[in-house]
Amino acid sequence: MACIPLGLILTQNLSPLKKRRLEIAVLSDVHLGSYGCHAEELLTYLCSIDPKILILNGDILDAKRMRNNYFPPSHLKVVKKIFSLAAKGTVVHYITGNKDEPLRKIDDIYMGTIQVSNRLSLKLNGKNTLFFHGDIFDFSFRHSHWLLNFGETGFDTLLKLAKLKTKFLGMFGKKNKPFSNPELDYGERDPEQIALFENNVAKMAINQHYDHVVCGHSHAPNKQQFETKKGECLYLNSGDWVKHMTALEYSFKRWKLYRYENDKLASFYMDEELKSMNMNELIATITQRKERDSKKEKDGLTDI
Repeated sequence: MACIPLGLILTQNLSPLKKRRLEIAVLSDVHLGSYGCHAEELLTYLCSIDPKILILNGDILDAKRMRNNYFPPSHLKVVKKIFSLAAKGTVVHYITGNKDEPLRKIDDIYMGTIQVSNRLSLKLNGKNTLFFHGDIFDFSFRHSHWLLNFGETGFDTLLKLAKLKTKFLGMFGKKNKPFSNPELDYGERDPEQIALFENNVAKMAINQHYDHVVCGHSHAPNKQQFETKKGECLYLNSGDWVKHMTALEYSFKRWKLYRYENDKLASFYMDEELKSMNMNELIATITQRKERDSKKEKDGLTDI
């Protein structure tokens, strides 16, 4: 008797799988526009979840590599899916990173229902939580954390210093280390430098009285508790979609590190809307939703 693939059985005989409902999903270091991006796997993941909030924590677009006119259909579908989520009501926060640095010039603005910012603070179940990409620690891994004690001023200063350092090194044909090239040198990254990065991020968060800190940049997925004399903090890193294909998920008052390779059901999810709705329709839907929400706020109405 011929063997029938499990996927065919599921898609023909069962109702569509329910999407996993999440409070928050966090992605970083996707590098759309680069050859290393696993766009198809990411699209499958996005089609399998229904998040209230989606946080894109930097380096979603790889602006420098996009100059080579490399942006295949699978990469465009990821962008399309993000717009589709926003159109359906998912709150999307786009936090800028070093690879999508041009967006840092438009900090704290809305593109429809998608907010673009350099950092984000949320209170989750009473826990102060900071989201930022992490590349500002490239300026000086050993001493940069103290600048962030000055709050927004220190954060903006580090952004400028990191940009100046990148420009200065570029004049001599060099790159920032240790996280300079996600496609070529990932295997050569020094674990000690990653550990130092994590320690400095956690130390900064503790000094600023954050309970949780969420970043990317290092391409090293992690969930780890840090403690100093001043307090403690949960350090979270969403990893990347170049090698690890990982994300962070928050639901039921706890954080979980998602790994695509361990998700046995991911390949069975389908999203028909993606096939039928074009980009112009998605953008129009997002804009209309934003205008409708603004009108409700003005009239003193809220969705239940």
